[in-house]
Amino acid sequence: MDQPIILLIVAAIVFILVVGLGFTLRVNAKKKGLREERSIDADVTGELKIDEIAEAVVEEKATARGSEVPTEPANRLVRLRERLAKSNSGLGRGLLNLLSRDTLDESTWEEIEDTLILADVGVDPTTELVDRLRERVKVLGTREPEEVRGLLREELIHIVDPTMDRSLATAGTEGDPAVMLVVGVNGSGKTTTVGKIARVLVAEDQSVLLGAADTFRAAAAEQLSTWGGRVGVETVRGEEGADPASVAYSAVERGRAEDTDVVLIDTAGRLQNKIGLMDELGKVKRVATRPLGEGHEIDEVLLVLDATTGQNGMQQAKVFAEAVDITGIVLTKLDGTAKGGIVVAVQRELGVPVKLVGLGEGADDLAPFTAEGFVDALLD
Repeated sequence: MDQPIILLIVAAIVFILVVGLGFTLRVNAKKKGLREERSIDADVTGELKIDEIAEAVVEEKATARGSEVPTEPANRLVRLRERLAKSNSGLGRGLLNLLSRDTLDESTWEEIEDTLILADVGVDPTTELVDRLRERVKVLGTREPEEVRGLLREELIHIVDPTMDRSLATAGTEGDPAVMLVVGVNGSGKTTTVGKIARVLVAEDQSVLLGAADTFRAAAAEQLSTWGGRVGVETVRGEEGADPASVAYSAVERGRAEDTDVVLIDTAGRLQNKIGLMDELGKVKRVATRPLGEGHEIDEVLLVLDATTGQNGMQQAKVFAEAVDITGIVLTKLDGTAKGGIVVAVQRELGVPVKLVGLGEGADDLAPFTAEGFVDALLD
């Protein structure tokens, strides 16, 4: 046989072997890929638990909206009560120890008065509380710890006043947005409080628009915009030094055009010029609701107070109350003081309720205030 023919036959055999080997490898790879694909499908549909799927959906929605999901109100209240109990336990325990003495003489009652006044309860509320306690202890004639605790609890709840309406006005009227003005001195946690309120409202399926009317601090508008990004809402802001009233007007006008549920307006908190502050806040309040037509008023004016400032905070509260009609109080940093009596003092002074309390820097460290929960935390 000629050599060229032999070479041709060998080449043909090699070609057949190579093609066969390639086909076999492709089939095996396809089978392996199919097995892996089925394995992945099984992991997703078969082994992922229902709770994990629900959690993933919640996280996906939050990410899609660009917002965070706050904890449930009940959980926030429990955590806040625990922290409040730790920070204010000195007041409640001090009163319980004094009232449990074998002899309640005049000296002991004076100590009780001093304890309450030092806790910033105020002179008039202290006198009222002590007089009522003296009368009831005399009538009951008891020193049993549980009975004394129950007695003190009832009287503390009485002076904190559980009958006050502590709800936030977020309903709006006739299809217009509710307008909430937030006031307070710089450093009180005002802008952060606006962001936290927005976070809670968004979680309640309310649409929110923020207005950065503190135009004298560039950081304030930036901070508010950051909070807006965190909770998935937009912020209306102006140039640094712009007229705060114009920013408030623009925010409400846009909120109305977009059928927004609540417009939250942050304001400046400069106390160096009291007259200027009063004029500015008065103008903001007048101008903000003009897009809503005649007869519309600001739905909620919240005063943010730093609880650690004590009586100094009371003076601040008076200044703001003169500038604009306050409808509710937000007490921040209540975990940083044992002087929880400011709750009573500021309510008595302004005649408006504490509606929210903040106990820390966390996004969920803001919760509705209740007289019973506050007093129970004091006595825990």
